[in-house]
Amino acid sequence: GDVYKRQTVYTRHKQLKRSVILMSLKVDNIVKTYGSYRAVDGLSFEMTEPGVFALLGTNGAGKTTSIRIILGMLSADSGSVTWHGKRFCTANESIGYLAEERGLYPKYKIMDQLLYFTSLKGMKKPQAVKALDYWFERLGVQEYRNMRAEQLSKGNQQKIQLIAALAPDPELLILDEPLSGLDPVNAELFKSVIREEIKKNKYVIMSSHQMSTIEEFCRGIVILNKGKTVLQGDLNEIKKGYGRVKLTVKCEGDITALAQECGLTAVEETPNGSSYNVQSEEQAHALLGKIMSRGIPLIKYELREPSLNEIFIEKVGESDEK
Repeated sequence: GDVYKRQTVYTRHKQLKRSVILMSLKVDNIVKTYGSYRAVDGLSFEMTEPGVFALLGTNGAGKTTSIRIILGMLSADSGSVTWHGKRFCTANESIGYLAEERGLYPKYKIMDQLLYFTSLKGMKKPQAVKALDYWFERLGVQEYRNMRAEQLSKGNQQKIQLIAALAPDPELLILDEPLSGLDPVNAELFKSVIREEIKKNKYVIMSSHQMSTIEEFCRGIVILNKGKTVLQGDLNEIKKGYGRVKLTVKCEGDITALAQECGLTAVEETPNGSSYNVQSEEQAHALLGKIMSRGIPLIKYELREPSLNEIFIEKVGESDEK
């Protein structure tokens, strides 16, 4: 209706402003220590165009500390964060932040809280109400606007926090574990909203343990382990560098002996088939040839690049062994 149209016009106006000035976010060699412990050890990355950048790592790897430094919630011991070539000052910039931890006031009404949060972002009440009306409808939480936060489920509290992040139509959006605790239906709803924000040419930093979600959205990635960067770059290029080295085969019959003849031993056996690490595509094709020549019914044959989850486990494991 009219609310949607007004929100669309407002968004398009901000998109035009963004198209005139090319923004960029640069994180340069930030370090944060607590006593002798280095929580972040020389993190650097740059976003020179809109899209999604992933900050990955195990628990305690330094992801949330890095995000808090970028946001100015923590000060770095050294290094810098710049936005459009200038020192990054959260108070002066258009930023939306969805924290991993719930951050609502339990005893206060949702609408009152959101109006307060939007006022902190410089939104006048009429403008804020229009934006909030749109997002209440988009996320299906209209009936909660006059309820207290403590009356909402964790998933619905997560929706309210996403509304707080999106209502000011920020240029930079930081999402720390955005799908945490969501059921599959609401996780898909969140993903659809993120896709819409990407289409609006937003800059998005995402941290998540759900590697399939990262693969769905992200181009650039950094993997942290114990504060150190263990892998960084364009995800597609990283995968291409590995090549198609993951083979899954499912047959109506035992192919263990045939695989061994090709120098292959299954690394995993599941109802979906047997998985192998291959040295070359020729090795995989040799197994296929043997299966076909023996007339064994073939159900599945998949030769692919490693998934981000497999790369993550390999890189973090390598780092832990050093």
